[in-house]
Amino acid sequence: MAFVNENFLKLQANYLFADIAGKVKAYKEACPDAEIISLGIGDVTQPLCPAVCEAIRKVADEMSSSPGFHGYGPEQGYAFLREAILKNDFLPRGIDLCIEEIFINDGAKSDTGNIQELISSDAVIGVTDPVYPVYVDSNAMNGRTGEKDARGRWSNVTYLPCNAENDFIPKLPDRTIDVIYLCYPNNPTGTVITRAELQKWVDYALENDVIIFYDSAYEAYIRDAEIPHSIYEISGARKCAIEFRSFSKTAGFTGVRCGYTIIPKDVTAKTRQGGSIALNPLWLRRQCTKFNGASYISQRAAEAIYTPEGKAQIRSVIDYYMHNADLMVSTLRGLGFDVYGGENAPYVWMRTPADISSWQFFEDMLLGANVVCTPGAGFGPSGEGYVRFTAFGTHEKTAEALRRISEWTEDLRNN
Repeated sequence: MAFVNENFLKLQANYLFADIAGKVKAYKEACPDAEIISLGIGDVTQPLCPAVCEAIRKVADEMSSSPGFHGYGPEQGYAFLREAILKNDFLPRGIDLCIEEIFINDGAKSDTGNIQELISSDAVIGVTDPVYPVYVDSNAMNGRTGEKDARGRWSNVTYLPCNAENDFIPKLPDRTIDVIYLCYPNNPTGTVITRAELQKWVDYALENDVIIFYDSAYEAYIRDAEIPHSIYEISGARKCAIEFRSFSKTAGFTGVRCGYTIIPKDVTAKTRQGGSIALNPLWLRRQCTKFNGASYISQRAAEAIYTPEGKAQIRSVIDYYMHNADLMVSTLRGLGFDVYGGENAPYVWMRTPADISSWQFFEDMLLGANVVCTPGAGFGPSGEGYVRFTAFGTHEKTAEALRRISEWTEDLRNN
């Protein structure tokens, strides 16, 4: 008889954004004339840039002929893309990597969820809180997180609160952990980490044999020249950190699916016998077994964003979204809300007023303004009392949503 993996039963019934979609669907069914604008889901709205589209057309023609057809590719990715990544994303920042340390994937979500397969089932994880749900949920599926209490906290997870009271700067753990997840620019708070603060984490990891899983999917949105784009800008990080990158929000690849993971050859984990083993060859072994590689088409498309034309076009799209972020921050602050992020990231994190719960605020705004945000409680215990807005809408719908929020807020204050 086959028994279910009961760790799945410990998870809430739906993924956060599936819950949101369900509530929005129910509201639309009850109010079919309502025109809903979503500032909640982090999907992009701008089309693929011309350089990428031209690359896709070219590779489609290539694949239509026998000489140009490509079937299974290398599981770690084609050399042409890995070399472009190395040349454009790392060498200009003085980061010395080799292409064997670069693994192409079908988007950062897959690897951030799967990377924990490399560590033991009894490893203790630490997360900044609030946090991208995939980090914790993927560990819960493998039985690493313990039991969840009434507040939504897992017994075997070390939570490092990030909130307005500590300026969204996580403190180093006061208990032993084995792995720490860091995400900067942060999803959901939209905040960033300074070079000095990140150095503290790398030093801590080196001193305590901790591995850092560093999600930098939003690094292209950093506008402050003093903020690091990669953890490998920090001394010692090659020995303790694995970094994840994505083309989804950088180049609109949420539907194309392509990203990459960096695993330096220097990163090791302990064995039960007292030795250590490099994780780079283990990940290659894992990928060769469970992953057939990102498609040739998506990798050629990703290569195109590193051309001079591609870089300029991508920068224009990022500026487009950051214009939305600027407008959201200024409008919401003008309405008297406490607002964070949105300066070096496409996310705006807002405190709910008058101790209103995040889910209640979500429902009130949906009903009162027909605008969707993301309840902060869905990102962890410290997310309660906050909501997240994304800058990935069109200018027109973002402006209209903010107009509705302004009217709704004024109506509440006048009643």
